[in-house]
Amino acid sequence: MNDDVRNIVLGVVAAGISAALGWLARTYLWRRRLRRKQAFFGLPDHSESLLVVNRNAGGPDLSVMRHDVFALLELAALIKDCNAHAQVVAHDATQQGFGERTEFCLGGPVSNRRMEAHLSSLLPGVQMNVDAEAGPELGALRIGGEAYRMEGGRSEYVLLARLTAGGRHDARPVFLFCGQRAITNQAATRYLAREHERLARKYGSGSFVLLLKVVNSQAYGPDVVELVADVTRTARTPSPDSASAVAS
Repeated sequence: MNDDVRNIVLGVVAAGISAALGWLARTYLWRRRLRRKQAFFGLPDHSESLLVVNRNAGGPDLSVMRHDVFALLELAALIKDCNAHAQVVAHDATQQGFGERTEFCLGGPVSNRRMEAHLSSLLPGVQMNVDAEAGPELGALRIGGEAYRMEGGRSEYVLLARLTAGGRHDARPVFLFCGQRAITNQAATRYLAREHERLARKYGSGSFVLLLKVVNSQAYGPDVVELVADVTRTARTPSPDSASAVAS
């Protein structure tokens, strides 16, 4: 074998080794990223999760708002990316605790009994005004001593929460998307899909409650979302005036 042939063979072998090492590195990074995503969502391979859907307020029990359907599609894509499975369950047909399966609960307390129960037991510092005669106060979120009122189509709020049961290290989380309108629920799911890596770096597998503001939805839809505050501590602490606040 002369030098030219030997150099060609060595070049081919080196290229093959480099390609193999590059493929292994990309595979390793992809798997690590997937594992982190699965850990954040509590969705290991082939696990089951619940999508708890609300109903159209003022409509029949099985009528789901268009933007809530879009939100479910956003969540279904996240679940599929984790190699997990989803079961869609009506809010009034879910009679179980949480921690065994990851749960994604969508909608405000007026249209979702499951959300009403979660707010009462997990976020006692949060109330939403659901009085039909409340006028401009309808849908207002009260977190601790602060009230966040809705201006339809201009300024609307939604809670995005990741909560775990007690001190169980193996408990699966429940994600809450509690908005003042259906479009805010979709905005929160889109925010989660876009920001989950940053949230995982900041909170790990712990709990958090974020207050988000949807800006000018009549023009921008669910795309322009601002983080107002991390209200985890306040939302999980019973407020002194909770007895006089409008019950959810």
